[in-house]
Amino acid sequence: MTAPDAGRGGPAPGFVDLHMHSTASDGALPPTKVVEAASAARLAAIALTDHDTVDGVAEAQSAGERLGVRVVAGVELSAVEGNSETHVLGLHLDRVAELQARLQDLRRMRVARAERIVQRLNELGITITMSDVMEQAGGGAVGRPHVARAMMAHGWVADSREAFDRYLGYGRPAFMAKDRLAMTDAIAMIHDAGGIAVLAHPGDSGRRARIEALAAMGLDGIEVRHPGHSPEDLVRLAALAEHFGLVPSGGSDWHGTNDRARSIGMMEVPAAWLERQDERVAQRRAART
Repeated sequence: MTAPDAGRGGPAPGFVDLHMHSTASDGALPPTKVVEAASAARLAAIALTDHDTVDGVAEAQSAGERLGVRVVAGVELSAVEGNSETHVLGLHLDRVAELQARLQDLRRMRVARAERIVQRLNELGITITMSDVMEQAGGGAVGRPHVARAMMAHGWVADSREAFDRYLGYGRPAFMAKDRLAMTDAIAMIHDAGGIAVLAHPGDSGRRARIEALAAMGLDGIEVRHPGHSPEDLVRLAALAEHFGLVPSGGSDWHGTNDRARSIGMMEVPAAWLERQDERVAQRRAART
């Protein structure tokens, strides 16, 4: 398995993109526009996986019905393994209402974290307010990218990369750790909502012992194809998924911008992977009845 060529003129029909963001969290486009972009890119299906929220799913699915693009209901959760933060995708959710209350708790934690970051930035002489950050979030789930955009809007940094490199990234002076959601709890939340839990963009941290431990917790799949993965990662993760009976997944992690490093559909995820996920979902739901 090799990394796809992101310089080609869009994916061929039949590919899917199972990791995308909208303005419901930290994406640049509203859900309808995300689906329109997917249609223009000739994608057969996408998953909308906003951070800690499913607020954009209904709108995206409505647009998908109109445009002939399947929209998988998803979410991206931040969990912890030991002292390390891990992202996990919940895909194929069908009991979204049951997930909403827990997600609201997570969003409140996001706001509290952003408030701590703003306070620290103020102590460092960076004069932005929480209102500035909330304006950038536009009603979506608040995250560090919105803090970065507020800093950019007020001229404190030239771009988001500078904001993270100098202030917001791990180990930087305004970094604040999230309140903790255990990986076991994140997987359980996804299963309770009728979905499957997929380890997001593990990269070179996706080693055998770790994947085996997560599979024992109930993990269903691995995001094999992601822009942050090397060709070696793609091969190793695909082999581990096969070995542990996990379904493969993949996506661009697209945030609606023109960043060529993460362009829509670039990972050329085969529709057959989505079919394998559908089978896994059916098996899990049958086991609950």
